Amino acid sequence: MATAYPDTHNSQNSLDWNGVYQGVVPCADCEGIETRITLKSDGTFLRSLKYLGKDPNAFFDQGNFTWDTSGSKIRLTGENGETQMYQVGENILFHLDKEGNRITGDLADNYKLIKNPTDPRLEGKKWVLVELRGKPVVQKEGSREGFIQFDMETSTASGNSTCNGFSGGYELKGQNQITFGNIAGTMMACPDMATEQAFYGVLKQADNYSIADTIMTLNKAKMAPLAKFVVGNQ
Repeated sequence: MATAYPDTHNSQNSLDWNGVYQGVVPCADCEGIETRITLKSDGTFLRSLKYLGKDPNAFFDQGNFTWDTSGSKIRLTGENGETQMYQVGENILFHLDKEGNRITGDLADNYKLIKNPTDPRLEGKKWVLVELRGKPVVQKEGSREGFIQFDMETSTASGNSTCNGFSGGYELKGQNQITFGNIAGTMMACPDMATEQAFYGVLKQADNYSIADTIMTLNKAKMAPLAKFVVGNQ
C-alpha cells in the first residue's frame, strides 16, 4: 500500500511572489486608496498610499512582513507599528479584513492588488548600449560605458547614461510594452553630454522593446529602434 504524503506546496514556497503589486482599494472618506506594495525576497516591503480626492501627495513607508503558518498569508508591519494582512495568490494580493479573512460582497473585486508583469528575458541582465538612433556608440575619453539594468523585484531601471548614473521606475504592460517613470541621475559634467541627453531622450520616448538572443532594442511604436543594447558582464 502506497504511503500518502501531505501536500506541502503553498504560496510561500511555490509562487514567484516577490515583486510589485498595485491597485486602488476602497476608502471610507475618499475616492479610493491608490496602493503600491513591493515585496522583497529578504522579507521587507516598500509601500506607497495615495488617498484619491483627498490628498495629492502619496504616503510612503517600509517595514517587514511575515508569513502565517499556512504559508498563504502575509502580515505587513509598517514603521508606525500598524499591520495589514494579505492573502498571496498567483500574481495577486487579496487585501484582508482585520481578522485576516477575505472581504466578500459587491466590492470584493476592489480589494485586490495585481502584480506587475515581468519578463525574464529582459530583467536581471546588464544591457550595454551599442547604438543610439541608428548610430554606433563609441566610448570616448572621459566617458563611461552606457548600460541599463531592470530589477524585477522593485520595478526599477538603473544604469549609466555614458556619463552619470541613473535610476527610476519602469512598468511592463505585456506584449513587450514598457513605460519609464521619472529618471533621476547624478549631475557630473562629462566631455560628451550630447550622448547622455540622447540616452535620456530614448527612455522618455520608448514605449516597447524587442529581444532577439543577446540583443535588445528600445522602440517607439513601430518606428526604427531608438537604441540597441547587447548583454554585457554583470
